[in-house]
Amino acid sequence: MASDSLPRRRFFQCGGGAPAAAAALPVGIADAEAAQQKQEMPVSEDYYSKLDVRPFINAAGTYTYLTAAVMPPVVRAAIDRAALFPVNLNDLQKAAGEYLARKLHCEAALVSNGAASAMTLSTAACITRGRTRRILNVPPDGSELPNEVLIQRAHRYGYDHAIRCCGVKLVEVETLEDYDRAFNPHTAMAHFFNAAQGGRISREDWVRFAHKHGVPASNDAAADVPPKSRLWEYTQMGFDLVQISGGKGLHGPQNSGLLLGRKDLVEAAALNNNPYSDTVGRGMKVSKEHLVGLVAAVDWFLAQDEAEMRAEFQKRAELVAAAVQKIPSVKTRIFVPPVANNVPHLLITYDMNRLKISARDVQAEFLQGEPSIALNPATGSENEDLMKGVTPGPNGIVVGVWMMLPGEDAIVARRLHEVLSRASAA
Repeated sequence: MASDSLPRRRFFQCGGGAPAAAAALPVGIADAEAAQQKQEMPVSEDYYSKLDVRPFINAAGTYTYLTAAVMPPVVRAAIDRAALFPVNLNDLQKAAGEYLARKLHCEAALVSNGAASAMTLSTAACITRGRTRRILNVPPDGSELPNEVLIQRAHRYGYDHAIRCCGVKLVEVETLEDYDRAFNPHTAMAHFFNAAQGGRISREDWVRFAHKHGVPASNDAAADVPPKSRLWEYTQMGFDLVQISGGKGLHGPQNSGLLLGRKDLVEAAALNNNPYSDTVGRGMKVSKEHLVGLVAAVDWFLAQDEAEMRAEFQKRAELVAAAVQKIPSVKTRIFVPPVANNVPHLLITYDMNRLKISARDVQAEFLQGEPSIALNPATGSENEDLMKGVTPGPNGIVVGVWMMLPGEDAIVARRLHEVLSRASAA
């Protein structure tokens, strides 16, 4: 089976380093850990079954409502180990941030409660700049704090609320001239949506004009890893704050994220964050387990061979395509979205006069079947924004292959062949 190939096994292998880490533990902790390990580990109940929640094969991608990525064994092991002992949360955040900043070639880093949390903390940092009285007044209760964020009209999207919850007003611009004129003493931040297909102002100009006016430039690049280079590309371009999801391409805990960028602003973001009371970020808690889990996920991701990963995803897409190509009127195309979810996906289209089933009906049948399979939400959609430039239409099925576990590509291929062949014979 294509999914059992060596690159896939390497992709989710635990890797080395655990014995060295154990040897580095202080004696007291090492003794306590050894005592824990001597105890018989309990076998967990299947809580999905207990709660009557049905798991599925992820042929969609890293979507939040589908619980995003599956964590590799080395990340799960780091989380389990971190759960054994308490630490000071501020100390852990500081140490993790310094470690990640070195790894990701930026001035500073903060582990956040997802990328949306990183956007909120970025906004709060730009409003408050580390000043205690300002932190207590977010959302602003008067006009003394900067309360405007500039954004391109084409970049308005479903995550605006992560910024607006700080009490700011989003000011829309379209041209470079609009943008230049929009800056004023109330401007707190200039926000860029990295995966937006529209917009007339480039990333470089967005940064250049923000800095001309002394305003921080922010970039939401939540779903834009892989490739690895995206982890430092935008901070090195000059963006002062960059937000990246920890639970998507990095394969970390779903409720984790990265805020990367300028040291003073990341430090200001931290002061608006949990565990500090009376802050906009108080409810955005990152546990010690998930904080360590994200650090482990970054280490794991940076150690992967990108060419092998992409070749494995391509192989899976080809396997699924081969299973349906001989069905009458079926056409297949492998495509790679340009920015977000930048990995091979499969588009399957067909003549609905010959195959008597809509793509949405295929999607519903897959979810209800055994095993349950979630296809990409762009399936059957007329909205090109869902896959950035690809409009599947009512006869278009989109298969995301990169979140599948070993062997699942063959299961998806078999089910697609069954459902489409039956529709052809109808």
